[in-house]
Amino acid sequence: MEQTVSKVVSLDEALTHIIDGTTLMFGGFGGVGNPPTIIDGILRKGVTDLDLIGNDSGFPDIGIGRLVTAERARSLITSHIGSNPNAGRLMTEGKMKVTFYPQGTLAEKIRAGGMGLGGILVDVGLGTIVEEGKKRIEVEGKTYMVEPALTAQVGIVHALKADEYGNLIYDKSARNFNPLVAMAADITIAEVEEIVPRGELDPECIVTPGVYVDYIVKSEGVNWKWAWE
Repeated sequence: MEQTVSKVVSLDEALTHIIDGTTLMFGGFGGVGNPPTIIDGILRKGVTDLDLIGNDSGFPDIGIGRLVTAERARSLITSHIGSNPNAGRLMTEGKMKVTFYPQGTLAEKIRAGGMGLGGILVDVGLGTIVEEGKKRIEVEGKTYMVEPALTAQVGIVHALKADEYGNLIYDKSARNFNPLVAMAADITIAEVEEIVPRGELDPECIVTPGVYVDYIVKSEGVNWKWAWE
């Protein structure tokens, strides 16, 4: 008798893992690839004091920016916040702690977390304020700083398709940080546009293996107007 495993759950069930004070890592780039249904669910649930980790702070009313604008985050580790003035305001007012990393460094710190590595070696920022408090190491005559890996309690990602086991296919550039985030969290929740039976996905197109995904939520679709529209 064939055993079946389905990771498909309701939004409410998935949200039981996101509570006040959760370290929440998110996929996306400027809102593209942010999971809209999960984000709206977090807002409705009233979760606050989130420690966010992701590429950017979205736009004021787009993607993860909605959580930032609603002041649901107490901290953000990111590469830039320029597209969301509310993030800059909260940082300046001391209401949200913001830690910046170059985009490539941030991506590698998350990847290292997903791979179980302790950190990475970088030379970007040597001789600047970035170096303060960082451990230095010499490798083959070259100096690097040690950047610890990044992980999270919960990761939220957005994919185009998934089977019931959680194998994920992304939509072109909406892939961005999502595969890295999916690997770097204790619990990964994938919001997907289409859920298909196991065996329906072309194995050559699968980017994130289902072993990294804990829960699957059916997306209700993007419900914001893009900045370029």
